[in-house]
Amino acid sequence: MKTEKFENLEPVWRQRFLPIRTDAENPVVARMWDFEDGFRDPWHAHEEAQLIYVTRGVARALTQNGIWTLAPFQAIWVPPGVLHELHAIGEVTARTAYVDVNAAPEFRAWTQCKVVQVGPLLDALLVAVAVSTGDRDTRRTTLALPLLRLELSSARPALSGTLPLPADRRLRGVCEQLLLCPENNDTIDVWGVRVGASARTLARLFRDETGLSFGQWRQQLRLVEAVARLAQGTPVAAVAVELGYQSPSAFTSMFRKTLGASPQRYLRQRESP
Repeated sequence: MKTEKFENLEPVWRQRFLPIRTDAENPVVARMWDFEDGFRDPWHAHEEAQLIYVTRGVARALTQNGIWTLAPFQAIWVPPGVLHELHAIGEVTARTAYVDVNAAPEFRAWTQCKVVQVGPLLDALLVAVAVSTGDRDTRRTTLALPLLRLELSSARPALSGTLPLPADRRLRGVCEQLLLCPENNDTIDVWGVRVGASARTLARLFRDETGLSFGQWRQQLRLVEAVARLAQGTPVAAVAVELGYQSPSAFTSMFRKTLGASPQRYLRQRESP
């Protein structure tokens, strides 16, 4: 599976706010979607916060500050007004909830993107609210919403494929090329020559702007790409080769050290909430 192209990491700065009908009585509106492989929802923002939750396939959410790869039963919280884009990797089933944080004060402190694990109860509540939308009988929604808000506000953080993006144009160029070719093993010295900066400058900027070294950033890129490819059924040996590892055992060792499980076991854990 080839990585989808990332040439347009810079959002169009004409904010496209998509209207969602929330109000004080219904501060959460839920929807359910199916996306085809390759679907791309271009840069946009909402006046409400948005929870994007995947139940099948892999989705990738982009903001100007980072990229998040969502395996099944993981959800990303996108605060109000944050420009974002969504990519479907394979066929994706997703649920989404729009939250008016002014009417749901427990979420006002959620001002940064965050990934949470969705359990069976929260999953069922999202479905219940989604299928009840538009019903004349609002009793189900009225009963479900308080519990949905409680479950979401207490959802535990997920070990996610988060990839921070730098602002510096030279680093941005390096990152965009590595996103297109994650198997690239060129040293930071080689990249410095290409973008017109010393290796020392690039190394400092990587730590300052992403919190990671160049090597750590590239490893994190390969990790999130590996999760996406494995979730689509690509064999471990093929993923190892595609991502530039010398052997499947070297790839498996990195995967286990970072995520605490072998690739096969990690995927089994993702098969149910």
